[in-house]
Amino acid sequence: MRFTSEQRLDDGVLEREFTLGEIPGVLWTPGSAPAPLILSGHNGGLHKRLPRLVARARHYAAEYGFAVAAIDAPGHGDRPRSAVDEQARADLRRALEAGEPVDEIVDAFILPLAEKAVPEWRTTLDALLSLPEIGGPVGYEGMTAIGIRLAVVEPRISAAVFFAGGFVPGTLVEEARQVTIPLQFLLQWDDEGMERQPVLDLFDAFGTKEKTLHANLGGHAGVPWFEVDDSARFFTRHLK
Repeated sequence: MRFTSEQRLDDGVLEREFTLGEIPGVLWTPGSAPAPLILSGHNGGLHKRLPRLVARARHYAAEYGFAVAAIDAPGHGDRPRSAVDEQARADLRRALEAGEPVDEIVDAFILPLAEKAVPEWRTTLDALLSLPEIGGPVGYEGMTAIGIRLAVVEPRISAAVFFAGGFVPGTLVEEARQVTIPLQFLLQWDDEGMERQPVLDLFDAFGTKEKTLHANLGGHAGVPWFEVDDSARFFTRHLK
């Protein structure tokens, strides 16, 4: 892991950009150490410096004492997109606009993404836990498809907050039955890009005995700010 920039923010949080091989990322750490860690995985095509992701990360660090790390998944943010990635995104947009089935497109796009991204998250986690300012335990927050696979294969993940606004292939819905860590699931009731029933079915599929569904009115990007504090309290219960 190589840190490429560093700045102390007004709220006392130390923000550092890093690279780990081909993986670009950002780490926010509080003044206290060692701190438990939250891995922040953003949704499809977005950037590790998405303003609402940065706001959540800084709030977790400044107000609750967590370290937070975000990386750009393959084909996301600053990383190059292949012709296959671009075609899959175009096919998905076209199918959604036409009201056509998207299951095969989602399987062809999201499954390979999870298969590439999860090993990168595990490599990043190895490097982060070697830093003296990070002591674990570890939580995950963000994209559900990647989070399901990560929660199944990575025993160091102790709790997760999943955002229900992304497509999850049937294979990963089945894997969700193996997720046994405490889970909080955020659903925007009027999400313009998602049908509600498959999301509710996915919540039912999770195998954990401690899971909570938080549903709020509003569209995809309208998660109310109070959910940030509620997620922070959830992570505090399970990581501290």
